[in-house]
Parts: sequence; structure tokens; C-alpha cells
Amino acid sequence: MTHRDETAGLGAAHEITLRSPGELADALPYMVGFHPHDAIVMVAVHGSRGRFGGRVRVGIPRASADWEELAGHLADALVRGAERRGGPRPDGIVLYLCREPAEGEPARLVRDRLRPLAQALRLACGALDVPVMEALCVSGGRYWSYVCPEPACCPPEGTPLALSGTSVMAARATYAGIRVRGTQRELETRLKPLRGPSAVAQSQVLDQEAAALTPALLDPAARAGTGRATVALAAALLRRFAQAPPADTGPASDDWDDALLDHHEAARLIIGLQDRETRDVAAEWMEGPEAAPALRLWRALARRCVAGYAEHAAAPLSLVGWVAWSTGDEPYARIALSLALRADPRYRFAELLHHACNEQLDPESLRECLREERRRREAAERAASADGPGAPPGPARHRARRGAPRTGPGGRVRPPGTGPSALRGARPVRRPRKRTGGAAS
Repeated sequence: MTHRDETAGLGAAHEITLRSPGELADALPYMVGFHPHDAIVMVAVHGSRGRFGGRVRVGIPRASADWEELAGHLADALVRGAERRGGPRPDGIVLYLCREPAEGEPARLVRDRLRPLAQALRLACGALDVPVMEALCVSGGRYWSYVCPEPACCPPEGTPLALSGTSVMAARATYAGIRVRGTQRELETRLKPLRGPSAVAQSQVLDQEAAALTPALLDPAARAGTGRATVALAAALLRRFAQAPPADTGPASDDWDDALLDHHEAARLIIGLQDRETRDVAAEWMEGPEAAPALRLWRALARRCVAGYAEHAAAPLSLVGWVAWSTGDEPYARIALSLALRADPRYRFAELLHHACNEQLDPESLRECLREERRRREAAERAASADGPGAPPGPARHRARRGAPRTGPGGRVRPPGTGPSALRGARPVRRPRKRTGGAAS
């Protein structure tokens, strides 16, 4: 099989031929950008040379009762998704099941437990006349093939993965300037809520700000002013983050960014971003010099969604995913959107963005939509300034024609609508109703 992933930087000059299950297993982190955990990864294969194409990565549901339904959705997303994009239908699929064993558990037991899932996925792809050419279980530093029956090639005890950085894929990726950014868990940790005394203090401030701001978000007369105040605060913090870049972009930079944001600022932004139109204005900071500080700000806000405010993280996590996708970091976008859907499985903006990433759509259409929205909003603000102080600018435009936002548990605002118009009408990947595993990513 030939791996040629132009989105990751491996173009025609960096074509790699993978000839064995071991080489396929070693190539996985370079295809997704990190070492996946507790995940199903499906990669489309095209042509007689086995060129790799689109891919889907989702969390493995804990309940095996969900596997058959999920398998059908994933096969449809990968096979029919290519057809909906006008691309070629896959000629085959390579499947990976990744899950680490529990402490003290032999990895081969993970292989055995996941075998029915591999079979369900093979059957679902076969029903669409697309064979699964290889199905691998990766666990505990070893891999097993569910397809290869030869013990000499794929022994029952599994085969150790190549040492990090020693495979053919690693050498070629290094030459192309591509790196694997750690494990999925390590990347997710940077978006997880704070702990300890800081989390307790943040939770108390969130309670205070929620009590003050939620009534305003529910009041059509006050909602416009609250939205403007939220956008103004976000803009001020964006400037602060831009003026104080961290020394590096690794995990240590998170402490630096957290120190730039006090509890009250974080709480006001978290509550204010529950309003859809305010969040859409925030999504306009997606490119150029605004993108990097915006990504840091939304990531810091996601870490402040502590205790009973975990569901509120769907908004900043979706913004992390959007900025990452807009700036070409699709692997990180998938992780952030996965966590957004884990925080709120019904959060429509994250669902649509996740679907667009899985369909490998070009984010430029959404960027252009948001640019146009920004031009209109700024023109309206200039006109309002010319007309005098009585005409309110900001994200509240057209709100008079829209219904009041809904509320969820704990008073969380659930505004109507689904997000920027470039994504409206997109059909998200359906998932089983009973969500017992990781969210799709």
C-alpha cells in the first residue's frame, strides 16, 4: 500500500510504500498526527497501488451493544462521504482499533474483546461492497491482525511495535518535517478542567457570574448589551494574549496562559459564549495574527469549565476546534471537537464542524462566510456610530426577529440556531443515542 498524505505534508515527493501489517501499524500516528487512544481509525484506500485517502476517527463505545449501529454509521461516513464530496469511491479500507489494557491486564485480552467490533466494521463495509483489507488491534505496545491467519506473520502473542522514531514512516516523516505530537491523552489533558484550589475558586466565581448574566441572556432587552460586553471582553483578552506570547507552545505554556486570565474574566466569557451569536462573532478570530492568541484564549477558557460547568466547555472547545481546523491543524481540531461533543453531545456547532472535518471539507467556505459576517457587522457598527449612541452595534443584530434562547440544566443558555450559515444544512454523522464511549472526533 502507498501512503501519500498531502494534508500532512507528505506529497508525491514523499511517497511511502507500506508492505506489511507491522508497517501499517507503525504508520498510524503519522497519519493522524498523534498516538490515538481508545479509538477506531478507518482509512480509505484507492486504486491498484493502495493510495490512502479520507479517514474517520471516533472513540470506542464502552457498551458493545452500540458497536453494530456505530459500525454502519462509520462505513457510511467513509464510503458514501467520499461520493458526496464528488471524490472516488474507496476500493478498500484499513481499520485500526486502539485501546490500552487496564493495569495488569494482558493486551491480548483487549484484542479478544474488540474482535466483535472489528467483525461488525468489516461486515458494515462489506455491505457497501468495500472490503476491509487489513484490520489491526493496537494495544500495550503490540499489534495483532484480525485478517492475517499466519502465525509466522502475526503470532498469537502479538508483534511489538517499532521503537518510536525507528520505522520507515518515521524516517520519511522526519525528512518531510512532520512530527508526532505525543499521545491523544497528552493532547486532551491540555483541554481538561483545572483541579485543586484554583478549580474550587473558579467554580465559586462561575456561580456568581452565572447568577448575574443568565437572566440577561434570557431577557431580549438585555441580551444585546450582554453580547456586546462579552465580545469587548474577549477582544481585550485577545490583545493581552497577543502581547504576551509564551516562550514555547508545549504544555508549560498553559500555566503561562492561565496566569493571564483571572477567574471573573474567565467566568464572564464562559457564560457569555453560551449565546450562539456571541460565539459566532468570537469564531471570526480564526486566521492571520489573531488565530494563535485566540486558540490560546479558548483553550484556557476550556480549562476553566470546572465542576458543574463541564457542559459549558462545549463552546470554547468548539472554538478551539474551529481555529485549529481553520489554520490547518486538523488532528488537533478533531481532538478538541471530540471533547466538545463529550461535554455536550447535542452541541450543534461542534457536531457540524466535526462532520466537516471527517468529510475533509475545505474550511475556506466557512472562513469566507465569517469574513462576510464580520464586514457586515463592522459596517453596521460604523453606521450606528454615525447615527448616534442610541443605535446598538455588536453581535445582537437581527435578534429582535429571533426567539429567546432556551435553557438547559442548571440554567445554561441554549440559544436557537446552529451556527454560521456556511455549515447550516450540512448533515452530521449520526451516532448511537446511547453514548457510553468517547465522542467522535
